[in-house]
Amino acid sequence: MSALLTRYTDLIHTLNTRADFFVPTLARLVFAAVLLVYYWNAAGTKIDGSIFSPSSGAFAQIFPAAAEAVLYDVTQLNLFQRLVIFGGTLAEYVLPFLILVGLFTRLAALGTIVFIWIQTLVDVTGHSVPFGALFDNNIGLVDQRVMWSFLLLVLVFKGAGALSLDAIAARVAPRAAA
Repeated sequence: MSALLTRYTDLIHTLNTRADFFVPTLARLVFAAVLLVYYWNAAGTKIDGSIFSPSSGAFAQIFPAAAEAVLYDVTQLNLFQRLVIFGGTLAEYVLPFLILVGLFTRLAALGTIVFIWIQTLVDVTGHSVPFGALFDNNIGLVDQRVMWSFLLLVLVFKGAGALSLDAIAARVAPRAAA
């Protein structure tokens, strides 16, 4: 029994020493596999030629009631709506890219979490998507968004990992005097 416990504690020690390398690296890999293309495709539906030309799809996705009221005519967008669409589209391109390459990862992950919950608010209030409930044995919107947020919280707390631009920057940046 003692030998079994020794092997177990040795295994746990090995896993713990390698966790800082594997956990954030795998979290970024899972993000890339599951959410990177999702967000880039979503951003692509919001532009009409350039990031400065919002599409009627963007209008309908982000401001559904206002878009319907003007028959999805993007010339009717006000300045606030244009800025929100521009900022949201930019966020859908830039934040996932930063997470992918591991640059400013903690901030990018935190920004993506905020984006996810704003997106969820729009889905529920603007598109009448049922929010659902946790612990109800039914995978709904809230379950999905909690999982996405948890994945990103790993990056907020652990950083990007050793295989990232953040790690390279930390090695080459001069340390501040204590």
